[in-house]
Amino acid sequence: MSTLPPVVLSADEREWLSRLVRTGAHPAQEVRRSRILLELDDSRRRPCSRQDIAQRVGVDPQTIANVARVYAERGGDVVATIQRKKRLTPPVEPKITGEVEARVIALACSTPPPGQLRWSLRLLERHVALATDIPDMDHSTIGRVLKKRRFVLT
Repeated sequence: MSTLPPVVLSADEREWLSRLVRTGAHPAQEVRRSRILLELDDSRRRPCSRQDIAQRVGVDPQTIANVARVYAERGGDVVATIQRKKRLTPPVEPKITGEVEARVIALACSTPPPGQLRWSLRLLERHVALATDIPDMDHSTIGRVLKKRRFVLT
């Protein structure tokens, strides 16, 4: 069994974590990690094994080691330890960028093709498909782009 990195909480941190655990208005993962940190706190309890703490908290012993490791990696920052790490980039790059929105709006502002009185979403969809510098979009996506910018087809 490997030794766990030490977790030493201040009185304020202990009070904050205890309040977080008592109130039921937080995500379950945060509550679980808070309970683990409170159990791992070296300043309050005698050393316990990973299995004992895991049994008291109701998690796998590896989870105890993971929380202790993350606490050590994040320099003892309790908030960063219990909260989910924020993603720097989205998992999928957005297809509709500001430039694409501008091109669609510019197309909608232009005069409609001959034989048409005004632009419809489906007509815009066909013209967007013909444009090489605009990614293909469904008519409903074009409608959302226009609605987002409060543009009305009249």
